[in-house]
Amino acid sequence: MPPTALVVGGTRFVGRHTVEELLDHDYCVTTFTRGESDNPFADRDGVRSLHGDRTDRDALEDARDRVDPAIVIDTCAYHPGDVATATEVFADADAYVYVSSGSAYDAPDVPMREGETALHDCTAEQATDDSTESYGPRKAEGDRVVARAAEDGVRAMAVRPMLVYGPHDYTERFAYWTDRVAEYDAVAVPFDGDSLLHRSYVEDVASALRIVAERGEAGEAYNVADRNTFSLSRSLELVAEGLDTEVEIVETGPADLDSAGVEPTEFPLYTPQPALAATGKLAALGWESTDPAEAVATTARAHREAGRDGVENGPDRQTEEAIIEAARGE
Repeated sequence: MPPTALVVGGTRFVGRHTVEELLDHDYCVTTFTRGESDNPFADRDGVRSLHGDRTDRDALEDARDRVDPAIVIDTCAYHPGDVATATEVFADADAYVYVSSGSAYDAPDVPMREGETALHDCTAEQATDDSTESYGPRKAEGDRVVARAAEDGVRAMAVRPMLVYGPHDYTERFAYWTDRVAEYDAVAVPFDGDSLLHRSYVEDVASALRIVAERGEAGEAYNVADRNTFSLSRSLELVAEGLDTEVEIVETGPADLDSAGVEPTEFPLYTPQPALAATGKLAALGWESTDPAEAVATTARAHREAGRDGVENGPDRQTEEAIIEAARGE
């Protein structure tokens, strides 16, 4: 009999790719979702679907009893209380893997390292909040819940992806740039385009989740990100190569941005300080990342085919053209 896996989530982005990864490695997979998104696995052999609210302990227990999973991949635990419940409900599984985030870190270390770089504190109020501001603290507290569960004998682990990109990314942050490169000859980038925001290709995140479930150490957290990171400008060059087009990358100065009333942080994937994560701990388990050219090309083509343009994630084209004109002195 093939090993069984339960993916909490599993139909939208990270979970969707995780299901594919598990199927490719001969798991029998069950997704547990609210059933509010289209199910891409409705007609796939080896995949069954259960519907329920992951914040409902009874629903999780019912899923556990119906599936008896060897491994559990939890892609949508956004509050530490949810992680605590899951580590209790799935305490007897061979592995429970919590999808945390690089946002759990609370220090500008370059790179951020597991067990060395400080995590956010999390107040009781933040633990139950849903704001963007509390996201990092909530993820960090989930990591601490995992560590405590491991001390009680649960084989629980955390995976911390940096910003995730790839096909089916409903946030469309990377799609903003793929649309710009595909549609226009010139694209503005903040300053010199050397912004380094470490990213994680979604298929690499999926393989990391499986590998940690199979080989990880209880209580540990593992960063996941591209092994070969690249700047924002290099991202645009790789998009152009993947789409078989050309683009002029227009570097901009503070005055150029000010003339259009735009802050550099309004551009998606821009960070004023390098945000990089060490990935050697995960690589030591046998994990590898996809070549950046392949990852970006696959992502760019998928976004174009799906009609994703991400226009709401950054300055509109008229504003961008004003910035380009200012940068060129026109």
